[in-house]
Amino acid sequence: MSEKALSKTTYQIPIGPIHPALKEPVQFEFTIDGERIVDVDVSLGHVHRAIEWTGMHRNPIQILYLAERICGICSYCHPMAFALAVERAAGIDVPERADYLRVIQAELERICSHVLWAGVAAHEIGFDSVLFFTWQIREEALDLTEYLTGNRVTKAITMIGGVRRDITPEMIPRIKKSLDYLKANFNKLRKIYLDDKTFRMRSQGCGILTKENALKLCACGPTTRASGVKKDVRLDQPYFAFDELDFDYVTPDILTGKVNGDVYDRIIVRLLEVKQSIDLIEQCLERMPEGSIVSEPKIPKLLATLKKVNGEAIGRMEAPRGEVIHYVKLTGQEFPYCWKVRAPTYNNILPWIPMLLGEQIADIPIVAASTDPCMSCTNRVAIVKDDNRSYLDKEALHTLSVEKTRRLMQ
Repeated sequence: MSEKALSKTTYQIPIGPIHPALKEPVQFEFTIDGERIVDVDVSLGHVHRAIEWTGMHRNPIQILYLAERICGICSYCHPMAFALAVERAAGIDVPERADYLRVIQAELERICSHVLWAGVAAHEIGFDSVLFFTWQIREEALDLTEYLTGNRVTKAITMIGGVRRDITPEMIPRIKKSLDYLKANFNKLRKIYLDDKTFRMRSQGCGILTKENALKLCACGPTTRASGVKKDVRLDQPYFAFDELDFDYVTPDILTGKVNGDVYDRIIVRLLEVKQSIDLIEQCLERMPEGSIVSEPKIPKLLATLKKVNGEAIGRMEAPRGEVIHYVKLTGQEFPYCWKVRAPTYNNILPWIPMLLGEQIADIPIVAASTDPCMSCTNRVAIVKDDNRSYLDKEALHTLSVEKTRRLMQ
């Protein structure tokens, strides 16, 4: 088709930052030729809560509870990645039992996150009955989370040098009961999502991310493993007790014998990871040694130690959405000199573009949702010194906001 003919049939569609198909603010600008997407532009920056700045005015123990609020679904991996960074900077050794307890909490969060995503995916396709079914299963995982930590969402279980709560022998039967329930319902989930004709038609061949693009654009988590890239921090650079457990990378060819990198493959990876997480928790219950659960139980003494630390480190974790990184710099003060967070969605934004190019308008919600995005995790602000100013005051922020609003209105 000539450029002249193409120009007569193309038009632009803005979607977001507020849209029924989007659970969080993000703005897309699509160029459409008929029903086909021929160009995509993505704009972020609609959610900013100054969490990093706030953290640099809190002590490391207080930051743990602040980090939990970066994301409600990843409310364990964020404070734990921060704790890993602080422990490495301070040279703190974590008890072996605490490492196993950390694995249990991390994999339970992965189950909660993946099953929640499965419900959202069903909703985006139009199967709300499946949404309700998956979230009914997720309730059992949340009940188990509450049983182990006292909370369903913000667990408050993380402590620098270990964990705050142990698992006693009396608790094991209750944990196994929940795991048996999840295993019993796994085959139902697998049948619905992988064998249902409608799910196949809506997800196979849709939103393809090739292995080449996944590597070039630095995709992470289930998004990149669904494209055949064997990348998982738990295996590549093991932390906690993962190096003592038996498991492997989850890629779609395990089930189908091939990799397409489409929405269907991303469904496969997450469902298989739910089964894998159940198995990892069971391994931890069997192999977990006796011993203490925290290196220093007295918080005032721990804080006094951290105030003397001069160093910097990075904490990496394989969160449910992919690799999360927390950078911390301590300079012998009560508060960290610097705290920076890089959430996995940041890596999985650019892959949206090749996924969406060539697809139909109706495919936009499920393709975007297939990476399990979290805008609240992703959006940050970086302040660059200008005219000897190292911060933006209220008036400067207001001025910038007004200027951006006027640009958007144009």
